Amino acid sequence: MGVVSNKVERENLKPGDHIYSWRLAYAYSHHGIYVDKGNVIHFTRGDGQEIGTGTGLDHIIGSSLPQHPLDNPCPICGDESRSAGVISSCIDCFLSGGDLYRYEYGVTLAFFFAKARGTCTLALSESEEQVIHRAFYFHCMGFGVYHVMKNNCEDFALCCKTGLKVFPTAKVGQSGQAASFQAAAPATFQAFLSVPLAVLARSSPLVYAATKIGSLVASYGTYCVKRYINDTGVRRDVKRVVLEG
Repeated sequence: MGVVSNKVERENLKPGDHIYSWRLAYAYSHHGIYVDKGNVIHFTRGDGQEIGTGTGLDHIIGSSLPQHPLDNPCPICGDESRSAGVISSCIDCFLSGGDLYRYEYGVTLAFFFAKARGTCTLALSESEEQVIHRAFYFHCMGFGVYHVMKNNCEDFALCCKTGLKVFPTAKVGQSGQAASFQAAAPATFQAFLSVPLAVLARSSPLVYAATKIGSLVASYGTYCVKRYINDTGVRRDVKRVVLEG
C-alpha cells in the first residue's frame, strides 16, 4: 500500500475494508465492502434501475456484475450474482477478473493529490463493527436508485465507512470518480480555449511555450480544487445517515 498502488492480497484483507477493482483498462472502478470469509457487499446497477449521465459515459460504464449464464449461476453466490442493487457476492464475482485494491482513509492532503481519483479520501473511517453493520443494513433496506454521478458504488462504500451521505440536491455525490469527472470537464474546456492563443503565438516559440505551460497549470489547478472540495472529508453538504429499524 502506498502512493504508487493500493493493491492488496486477499489474505491481508480485514472485515470492514473498502475494496475496489478497476474495469475496462482503468476507465472506472467498482467498489464494495469486504465483510468476511470471501464475501463482499456492493452496490450494482441493472437495467431499468439506474440513472445515467445522459452522455457517452453511460455506454462505457456497463453493469459491474460478471455475466453468468441463466442456467449456470455462480456456485457460491447463486442467483444473487445476477441481481442489481445492494448485493452480497463472493470476491471472485466482485473482482470479475480484475485485481484487488484497498481504498485508503484519513490520508494527508499531499497524498490525496498524489493518488488517482477514486482511491482515497481525507475522511476518517469509523469502526469495523459500524461499517459492517451499515453494509448489512443497506443490503436489506437498499441504497436508493443508482445514479452514475450522485449515488454509485463508491458512494455506497464511502457511506458504509464514514456514515455520511451527500444531500439529495447535490449535483455530484461523494464518489471520487464522479468528482474527478466533473472537475476534468471544465479543465479540459479551459485548455481547449487556450488553443487559439497558442496559434497566435506561433511566431514566438517562447510565448507559445509559456502559453501552453500556463494553460496546463491552470487546468490542473482547477481540477485539483474541484476534486478537493468534493471530497467527503471536507465538503459541508453531507449528513449523517440514521439507520432505522
